[in-house]
Amino acid sequence: MTGHRTERVADALRAVIAELLVRDIKDPRIGMVTLTGVEMSPDLKHARVFFSCLGDEAAHQRSLAGLRSASGFIKAQAARRLKLRFTPEITFIFDPALERAERLATLLRQAEQPDQEAAPGDRDDTGGEGEA
Repeated sequence: MTGHRTERVADALRAVIAELLVRDIKDPRIGMVTLTGVEMSPDLKHARVFFSCLGDEAAHQRSLAGLRSASGFIKAQAARRLKLRFTPEITFIFDPALERAERLATLLRQAEQPDQEAAPGDRDDTGGEGEA
């Protein structure tokens, strides 16, 4: 039962933070941030909020600094909206998963390019053999 509650609280906290990022937090350091997950401690007193953003390492650090700066406001708003006995301490952590996925997609596209160049030549060879 505890696992379901932590999941529900994590989902609710993610929704609150996402809404705050869109509507209320105007820190220019926070770029195009995507919340990729929230992990709650079993006692619901600590939340690790994973995020990803576009840009280089400097952009990631700026976004992290902006999120950390806004964490007090986020915690206060979460306390109002979630109505929990304890408001969790929020820690923001950069999640490089989207970055890795983009690099993998680029590598796959690059790997397909030589195959696509060789494919028309192969088709001509097989087409010629089939007609003869």
